[in-house]
Amino acid sequence: MTGFVAIDFGTSNSAVALPEPGGAGVHLVPLEGTERTMPTAVFYRADTPPQQLEAERLYGRAAVAAYVEGIEGRLMRSMKSLLGSSLLDQRTDVGGGRAVRYRDVVTGYLRELKARAERQAGAPVTRAVLGRPVFFVDDDPARDAQAQAALETAARAVGFAELQFQYEPIAAALDHEATVQAERLVLVADIGGGTSDFSLVRVGPSRRGRLDRRDDILASHGVHKAGTDFDRHVELAAILPLMGYRSRRAPRQGEPAATATAEVPSGIYFDLATWHLINTVYAPARLAELRGMKTWYADPRHHARLMAVLEERLGHALAAAAEAAKIDVAQRGLAAVDLSVVEPGLATLLREADAAAALEADLAAIVEAARETARLAGVAPGAVQDLYFTGGSTGLAPLVDRIAAEFPAASRVRGDRFASVAQGLGIHARTVFGAG
Repeated sequence: MTGFVAIDFGTSNSAVALPEPGGAGVHLVPLEGTERTMPTAVFYRADTPPQQLEAERLYGRAAVAAYVEGIEGRLMRSMKSLLGSSLLDQRTDVGGGRAVRYRDVVTGYLRELKARAERQAGAPVTRAVLGRPVFFVDDDPARDAQAQAALETAARAVGFAELQFQYEPIAAALDHEATVQAERLVLVADIGGGTSDFSLVRVGPSRRGRLDRRDDILASHGVHKAGTDFDRHVELAAILPLMGYRSRRAPRQGEPAATATAEVPSGIYFDLATWHLINTVYAPARLAELRGMKTWYADPRHHARLMAVLEERLGHALAAAAEAAKIDVAQRGLAAVDLSVVEPGLATLLREADAAAALEADLAAIVEAARETARLAGVAPGAVQDLYFTGGSTGLAPLVDRIAAEFPAASRVRGDRFASVAQGLGIHARTVFGAG
């Protein structure tokens, strides 16, 4: 009998759990050196020899490092957000005259996670529990089912014969349950890179080890808004205006006043701020079109900077700067953003008030999802005893504070932001598959 593996396939980072040899627990696999999480990233090297059928691929931190070092190729991130999307079966250029389907990018990354787990286990692993968000796609059950089916197809393609799914916030609740001494009513907030998921769950010593926990799950709810959306809004609010976003184009002779002050087209900026669309802005035809729009810009510096970003392929560098600014402003109230990679001496500041305004709609939607979870469960906010926070985006203090304010009697409990879901999935896998 083979063992089992539990996989938290995240939008930004992934983690894997295996059973403890001869024990009752599970442990997280060191995926990169001593690191228990690995960025959900793949880099396709464009300099792969043409006689090789497939491009050489790097994963995780090695993938990001290759991109930062300027190695020619294609960096892919946020693949999870493509599940349920019409893009999944489209092919995308990865350099060197090669193209891959987005679906195959997901499959390849899962195959790499499986291989690293098997090296740690010392044996093949064919049984798995995979985490999934409460909703892959908001308000569209058909596409949500399609997303899980796509993930299942990828998992089976890499060799998982026995496969189960568990909601990520439920997995986090199982991790929390291992520490409680009495029954508790817990609202799990799992806020990662792609989704913000909530579950109201009963946990306690008497409930541990049950195979069927459906009666303990009072309600689950979520929205498809989280860390990558925050980064996108920060980039649009603080960085891309320096490249002309929302600027007014120059008036033309004889043009009606209503159109003379129109904004420059915004589509290019939305694509620059969306991870999986960034590489589409480098297409030769699109570059030629944008070069020809110089006269649209009242301030020629805006157009020059935009073209520098496109011609030097700096889109992902801007996205990384936005992510860093989001973290800095959350921790210090002010973020200095160095954009000298675009133009010598170019920089900007992101202030807390500006960040709050940029993120307000998403934060409000996430807080409302937390409230709605309690309503769906028929539980008054004051009856919630614990708030269990997990997921990378729970490092954003203003968001955590706003959620906590809705449940004033609850204790705040912080799990491992990047690993508690994988740990809980491992606990569930041990219940489902036994000792392994």
